[in-house]
Amino acid sequence: MNGVPAPAIGASRKAAVPFILVCVLLDVLGFGLVIPVLPALVGEFALARDAQAYWYGVMSVVYGVMQFACAPLLGALSDRYGRRPVMLFAITGLGLDFLLMALAPSLWWLLAVRVIGGATAANFSVASAYIADVTPPETRGKAMGMIGAAFGIGFIIGPVIGGLLGAHDIRLPFYVAAALSLTNVVYGFFVLPESLPADRRAPFTLARANPFSALRGLVQLRGVGGLVWVYALTVLAQFILHSTWVLYTTFRFGWTPRDNGLSLFAVGAVTALVQGALLGMLLKRFGEHWIVVAGLASGVLAFLFYGLVTQSWMMYAVIVANILGFAAGPALQGLISKNVDERSQGITMGSLNSVSSIMLVIAPLIGAPLLAAVSHLPTDDWRVGAPFFASTLLQAASLAVAIIHFRKRPTDQPPSPLREASPSPT
Repeated sequence: MNGVPAPAIGASRKAAVPFILVCVLLDVLGFGLVIPVLPALVGEFALARDAQAYWYGVMSVVYGVMQFACAPLLGALSDRYGRRPVMLFAITGLGLDFLLMALAPSLWWLLAVRVIGGATAANFSVASAYIADVTPPETRGKAMGMIGAAFGIGFIIGPVIGGLLGAHDIRLPFYVAAALSLTNVVYGFFVLPESLPADRRAPFTLARANPFSALRGLVQLRGVGGLVWVYALTVLAQFILHSTWVLYTTFRFGWTPRDNGLSLFAVGAVTALVQGALLGMLLKRFGEHWIVVAGLASGVLAFLFYGLVTQSWMMYAVIVANILGFAAGPALQGLISKNVDERSQGITMGSLNSVSSIMLVIAPLIGAPLLAAVSHLPTDDWRVGAPFFASTLLQAASLAVAIIHFRKRPTDQPPSPLREASPSPT
């Protein structure tokens, strides 16, 4: 059966979509608040540029490892017990993570706290599964874009506020982020309804919660395997940019937390415009396949120019010009979701989150050493853009895989269940 069962897309279920978007928005606001100031907080304990880049990279790796391990676990738990309790648990953990970062007395404290943050940040996969529960396949790409728009709005407001607060006290944004997470827990407890009916829940097994077996099943899905590689490569390219952006702009242009907050405001504004206002029209007019290819091609050029620009204002010009690049991710998720049956949406989105988490582990292992190696070069040396040139190559590879996949794949295939791999004898 291709469509969502009627009770899941009735009026009461549709009313839940704004609720989950508010939850996502509050979560992203918290993340946005700390992004411009976290490297500076690391810099309180690691004074040299290369040490700062390495330590920030190590924390990103730890964060990604935990997210990789826990994303399918949270997804599988939400398939068994429902989305609502799992989301509330994860949001509570995020609040604790932000609070402990605000109190950090050392780098080792920050590193330990990143373990909590990575484990609980995997709740975004549950939010994606929630949206999949209450939307039919034909509008799911647009619905995933609504989550992207909530991300964008959060990044419009959060980094600017975080940058301004950080200019007064580097730890203040972490306290505000913790307060937002607590607000989100209260909101979710009293307002957020459950989206997954009891008759559509799947039993919990260790195989479903194992990130490696979940990924193996995801790659084996009919018509999806190639898209998983596309998703992995483009996410890796993006995470190299994310993990080096603040330090790169600080080293090259002398940007402050306020300046970085404003640049992330621009990213969030374009994201919200594209995924909240334009994506539905673009998908209807051109289809998901075209949006993915055009968006990836736009991203190749954007990464290249990020590494080549010599004036800070040019970064903003590239952000605005890369409009289609912000549409590729939701279109990819929509295509993958269409190929999975309704009982496996949670574990599928959790597995995609695990793909992201693996890339979050790998990205700083590439980006941080590259940035550290060029951090002492003159700011007008083109080699300073080395991390973004690596992203350019990865995005180009993603584009090539996407083109090959779409040429081989049949246009319509029925959704299939995510197959669980047999437990390893070891």
